[in-house]
Amino acid sequence: MSPPPESGGFDYDIFVIGGGINGAGIARDAAGRGYRVGLAEKDDLASGTSSGSTKLIHGGLRYLEHYEFRLVRESLIEREILWSNAPHIIWPLRFVLPHHAGLRPAWTLRLGLFIYDYIGGRKRLPPARTIDLRRDPAGRPLKPGYSKAFEYSDCWVQDARLVVLNARDAAARGATILTRTACTALRRENGGWRITLDDLRSGTTHEVTARLVVNAAGPWVDQILTSVAGGNRVHNIRLVQGSHIVVPRLFDHDHCYIFQNADGRIVFAIPYERDFTLIGTTDRDFTGNLDDLAVADDEVEYLCAAASEYLSAPVVPGDIVWTYSGVRPLYDDGASKAQEATRDYVIKNDGDPETGVLVNIFGGKITTYRRLAETVLADIGTLIGRRGGAWTKDAALPGGGFPVDGFDSLCTELSSAYPQLSPRMLERYARNYGTEARQLLRDARREADLGACFGADLFEAEVRYLMAAEWAQTADDVLWRRSKLGLRLSQAEADKLDDWMAAARSATIDRDTGTVSADGEGPPDGDGPGGET
Repeated sequence: MSPPPESGGFDYDIFVIGGGINGAGIARDAAGRGYRVGLAEKDDLASGTSSGSTKLIHGGLRYLEHYEFRLVRESLIEREILWSNAPHIIWPLRFVLPHHAGLRPAWTLRLGLFIYDYIGGRKRLPPARTIDLRRDPAGRPLKPGYSKAFEYSDCWVQDARLVVLNARDAAARGATILTRTACTALRRENGGWRITLDDLRSGTTHEVTARLVVNAAGPWVDQILTSVAGGNRVHNIRLVQGSHIVVPRLFDHDHCYIFQNADGRIVFAIPYERDFTLIGTTDRDFTGNLDDLAVADDEVEYLCAAASEYLSAPVVPGDIVWTYSGVRPLYDDGASKAQEATRDYVIKNDGDPETGVLVNIFGGKITTYRRLAETVLADIGTLIGRRGGAWTKDAALPGGGFPVDGFDSLCTELSSAYPQLSPRMLERYARNYGTEARQLLRDARREADLGACFGADLFEAEVRYLMAAEWAQTADDVLWRRSKLGLRLSQAEADKLDDWMAAARSATIDRDTGTVSADGEGPPDGDGPGGET
């Protein structure tokens, strides 16, 4: 298919490298403004840093200590915007910050929380308050020595789903999303770019052209600049590893804890997936192979010790049911310690509109991805011509078209429409898919209508939906990014799911486009996890 005349002969106006939150957010914003957009991700969407976060939409209370007031203000403003755009995958949490004698003075904490409450124009979230841990339920899991704490608001996010929903909305607005597709060469040509793409599934290579390229490759951003674009060796980013552990639930209330440590760092303990507690994160410089990322033993020891300093029941490595780690591609501002490196984003343009522009994204955090995308698109408008104005502030992500206080009503509606299905499963569907849960459930009246069960409450209908609508191709895509059901399935069950999905892919993949058909018939009968499909 030939490019339209207004494209200047290029296949795309904008081509994005990287399927993390920044890349997906930029692709969505650009497509919504009317640009022709392509995006390539060498693995699954959100398979890197964007699924390795602490899963918070927050201002970053501790960034106030480093005088990053602009970043905190922007993040706090975005906190309520994102909540309103995706109230199914983002929701408020209350955090309890115990006062630890000998660390930050109480007056410092009070002042910081006062600034935190008002610098970002908080509207719907409740303000900070002081609590007596000797009387409040939040004090029960803690050691007796802690008597005072401060309680404040932030938000939780299903981070990988946030990426997928941005990619889905980008695709719905015309963007081409290519997963398992590596960008292996960039060269300037005719005032734009010729881009070599390797399909890692089929082993085939093809080329596309674009007027402008956005390098949103996260930890690989410098690698794109040197190995792919052929530039000089550069060092723009500081790789900082943040690791997390998940243990069985440590407390029976729904508040979170933020624990101060003697080294000046903080660690969160957060209710996670109903039955677990998430503890993290660490901050250490990373110099290894990004494809071999793993939680180190000393990180496990650090997180266990940090939680055990406060909790009456100690946390030990034997309690851990899962670990995960991410590498933050922070802009290298020369900070001496990893935890002091800025979390702000930096945008640098290489080239000019006459020879081809490469827009490089350094740093950033998940909370500010939407604002980053707006900033990038404003720059792009001056470089290759403005199409549309900013639009994402009031635009719901797929499934998020309901009020921020309407989640319980959504669950009630689903329970009324599907009375024979488990309320717990319907609540999970509401959390993952919001108002689009009905598209998945369709006319199901009982669990058998959803097909074979792979374990827990994961049924064939959901897997088919994720393959057809959300680019899922492997069991890991489903169990650890589109959901966290990997915490509940055995390895044998996960292997059966992987085998079933491989058979489904071979039956439904369009060999020309590399996309999965929503109407595919899937694997033959008898190839499902229970011997049936």
